[in-house]
Amino acid sequence: MDTRIDFHPTHQHGAYKLRPGRTYPFGSTLVPGGVNFSISSGHATACTLVLFEKGAPEPCVEIPFPDTFRIGKVWCMVVFDLDGERIEYGYRMDGPWDPGAGHRFDRSKILLDPYARAIGGRTVWGTPPDWNNIYPQRARLIFEDFDWEDDRPLETPLADLVIYELHTRSFTAHSSASVKHPGTYAGIAAKIPYLKELGVSCVELMPIFEFDEFENSRAEPLTGEMMFNYWGYSTIGFFAPKAGFAATGPFGMEVDEFKNLVKELHRNGIEVILDVVVNHTAEGNENGPTLSFRGIDNQTFYMLTPEGYYYNFTGCGNTLNCNSPVVRNMFLDCLRYWAAEYHIDGFRFDLASILGRAPSGAPLPNPPLLESLAFDPVLANCKLIAQAWNVGGLYQVASFPAYGRWAEWNGKYRDDIRRFLKGDDGMVRVMAERIQGSPDLYGWNERGPTASINFITCHDGFTLYDLFAYNDKHNEANGEGNRDGGNSNHSWNCGVEGETDDVQVNALRQRMIRNALAILLMSHGIPMILMGDELGRTQRGNNNTYCHDNDLNWLDWTLRERNSDLFDFTRKMIALRKAHPLLRTGEFFGTRRSPADIIWHGTQAWKADWSADSRALAFMLRERQAGQGGNATPVLYMAINSFWDALPFELPELPTDYHWHLFANTSLPAPGDIQEPGQEIPLQENLRSFLVGGRAVVILVGRPRPQA
Repeated sequence: MDTRIDFHPTHQHGAYKLRPGRTYPFGSTLVPGGVNFSISSGHATACTLVLFEKGAPEPCVEIPFPDTFRIGKVWCMVVFDLDGERIEYGYRMDGPWDPGAGHRFDRSKILLDPYARAIGGRTVWGTPPDWNNIYPQRARLIFEDFDWEDDRPLETPLADLVIYELHTRSFTAHSSASVKHPGTYAGIAAKIPYLKELGVSCVELMPIFEFDEFENSRAEPLTGEMMFNYWGYSTIGFFAPKAGFAATGPFGMEVDEFKNLVKELHRNGIEVILDVVVNHTAEGNENGPTLSFRGIDNQTFYMLTPEGYYYNFTGCGNTLNCNSPVVRNMFLDCLRYWAAEYHIDGFRFDLASILGRAPSGAPLPNPPLLESLAFDPVLANCKLIAQAWNVGGLYQVASFPAYGRWAEWNGKYRDDIRRFLKGDDGMVRVMAERIQGSPDLYGWNERGPTASINFITCHDGFTLYDLFAYNDKHNEANGEGNRDGGNSNHSWNCGVEGETDDVQVNALRQRMIRNALAILLMSHGIPMILMGDELGRTQRGNNNTYCHDNDLNWLDWTLRERNSDLFDFTRKMIALRKAHPLLRTGEFFGTRRSPADIIWHGTQAWKADWSADSRALAFMLRERQAGQGGNATPVLYMAINSFWDALPFELPELPTDYHWHLFANTSLPAPGDIQEPGQEIPLQENLRSFLVGGRAVVILVGRPRPQA
């Protein structure tokens, strides 16, 4: 057979043989006999490929792209006889230096490929870099040879998700994790049995796109401990997994290690959602470093003022020009790549309101990027979740352009549940909206309850334990004079600020935590639990631990034994949710498409008290035909008492031959506070009311009486 002609070089640069490359795909791609390099810039005048031996301080060669190797605004070239495992590469771009016009070309800078599939330079977490390195984060080639063994995204229905938000390093970095490779993708894989036992069906990983933990690193003022860019909301490369999160990062195997994690999670029925930061980059404002985008095509990639400065709707110095066709296509390529090559099940978009802004910063009525993501065929079965606000003041909860596809972090759910739990006035009516999936927010546009990601805590703010242990934030360890972090926490310390030996206060805190978990997992919508909340993890009142690589962020696994009763409560609440389809429907209760109804009660059955000073609410969930024609589906009832004293709740009448059973009562000490689903305790016959303790919740299950 004749050898194809496009496998042969046509040009030569010193000892390197070349030929014109292929424009697509962008980035570096292994081709027969060599490597295809492709990069675009709308305003550069020339481009040079810079090749390094892996880890070498100086380039081994710099190869200018011949003019004949440029097609449109794309430079593409095949370089033959390269050892893909031993090289790193970057680019130099020629062009105008005219900041007022938005151009910041600087040929002295070696630039990272925006499409790099792997990035060296930070392969071991926290290892101090060489600050004199002329090219600190370096693009590398990868080999697409991973054996997925027929794995594919799970496509779990949205209504069936229970999301568990975690930080890759924090989950197993603590010595008590007892894993072979702490703080890594492999560490998470070792803890899959724990996740499976807990019962979550999805993990949402905080940013794992390559970032630099040494960005803005500094010494903690009191202890001298190094503070990092720990959370990673500052992307360097959108196509590369964080090498420092991989046990195999020093060997360049982070791609395979992360893929193996996804495969093992899928094998155990757990989906993977990535928290992605596509609203800004690590280059910051005009005083920040030139790493990649700024030097390749600043005017195209960033939102700029008429004077050439950076719009800062992110609070991080710059804002990506997401609805520019070039940037939009890059993000489509990026997310398609993660969905196709890493089998990712969905994406949560940080500060997603920015994705709907025009280049001027004005909100768009029909944002091209959001529409493209919603209707893209590769992403058709991926979950798309928006954090529908940004620091520029655009708050779009319930008004985010959804196209029938987008769900949202429901910040109003978080705030309203917190306020009700702490006993604020006037919260009962809005509490009812949140429990039934926020129809006031998502009913008018027919988005349904699965548009609402319900959460009470997340990485940004107090843990669930701290929510009931601190009235105020305590962020002194961040070195910013306690000025950082949110001030509106709607928290309550139960009478004492911080840790205490007071038995009654500690018992109340444990009760409040259980109340919150019970409400979250009984609510219509999609529940999200913060890593460690099921174990009583504390950040000692710090509500913005973005910079700490220590036990403020790490999960202390000794809590698994010390707070085993809290873990058990959370596990059984998740199991209850899985056992009852009533809690997992994709339609609002009481609508034509829903087979079930929600009936509101108060301390009096069938009569909720909606007054401003009311702090008691109950509800019953039932299929409309329950108890009729052989339909024996259970009935669920929940009584919530946010008043400080016990209150008797009159129980609603059940269908004929049904009987009430006690599933959970948070006023009881463990282990009597909750039962296994299906093993609830029968209540006495003809019981008319149930005494619900002060600041407690009760969950009952109505079942048919056993046949004689």
